Amino acid sequence: MSTLRTALTELVGVEHPVVQTGMGWVAGPRLVAGTANAGGLGILASATMTYEELAAAITKTKTLTDKPFGVNIRADATDARQRIDLLIRENVRVASFALAPKQELIAKLKAAGVVVIPSIGAAKHAKKVASWGADAVIVQGGEGGGHTGPVATTLLLPSVLDAVDIPVVAAGGFYDGRGLAAALAYGAAGVAMGTRFLLTQESTVPDSVKQEYLARGLQDTTVSRKVDGMPHRVLNTELVDSLEHSGNVRGLVAAARNASKFKAMTGMKWSTLVKDGLAMKKSGDRTWQQIIMAANTPMLLKAGLVDGNTHAGVLASGQVVGLLDDLPTCKDLIDGIVADAIKRIDALGGLRA
Repeated sequence: MSTLRTALTELVGVEHPVVQTGMGWVAGPRLVAGTANAGGLGILASATMTYEELAAAITKTKTLTDKPFGVNIRADATDARQRIDLLIRENVRVASFALAPKQELIAKLKAAGVVVIPSIGAAKHAKKVASWGADAVIVQGGEGGGHTGPVATTLLLPSVLDAVDIPVVAAGGFYDGRGLAAALAYGAAGVAMGTRFLLTQESTVPDSVKQEYLARGLQDTTVSRKVDGMPHRVLNTELVDSLEHSGNVRGLVAAARNASKFKAMTGMKWSTLVKDGLAMKKSGDRTWQQIIMAANTPMLLKAGLVDGNTHAGVLASGQVVGLLDDLPTCKDLIDGIVADAIKRIDALGGLRA
């Protein structure tokens, strides 16, 4: 099939300008390898993994694909440097970050030949990481799932493109060839998608949960601050509704309980959790209440996306969920998106007088 060469495909060495985002509990070896083998850039989610689990996931992914892939790292994690050393040793192609990594970490990765692609939510943040040496950025508009911002992709994307001269990957509301063609017309180097890849055959999310997503409409997501204190787009569920109507005390009690569960599940020491909290406080504008509530996120997402318990967990989702009605393979998904984008781009040529 025909392909689209962009600054992203040239930078990373993938066939198609399509990125599968590093969704916690979702983006494991099977999905990442499926994306990579289909010609896109798959990104492992390591924020919900211990260091040992990440090492095993990288090894597993490399047995499933010989194509480039990436790993998403929490820049404020206490073992971020150790994880970066792991990426370098394992020759992982891309290091992805939800928060901006420090300048010296970017330099270390680049010196080892690792491509650095932070995710950002504002033009000023894009300028900062670009000045620090980031190779590209992913910019997610408010339509996206999980942690999100208030500005729509159609406004945020051009503001970032005007601010930096490195490749920009658009995220938030993309799911088909029309979206890819539109993003390229804006000047983006590709698109990144989360919810669309969650709803594929390679995704390990339980089938019952996938059907829950497929049954939803465009109005069936909520941006809640009661999940972890930060704006978080999730599917409307009874649990989310109860959280939205709960008081702060209830939320903090639940967060403390979930912090204990997360500690037991990962084997982390309380001292490590405290250090992570201090790092989060130092690196951003979060209040202590928001930092404590952040313990809700991994456990509530695990309940829904891994255990399939939609009554006890939350389901992160982009607004695009209301437009999805199938579960394709990663190859069928990416091939279809690229072919449709090429057809639409070619058709635009006929509009010229």
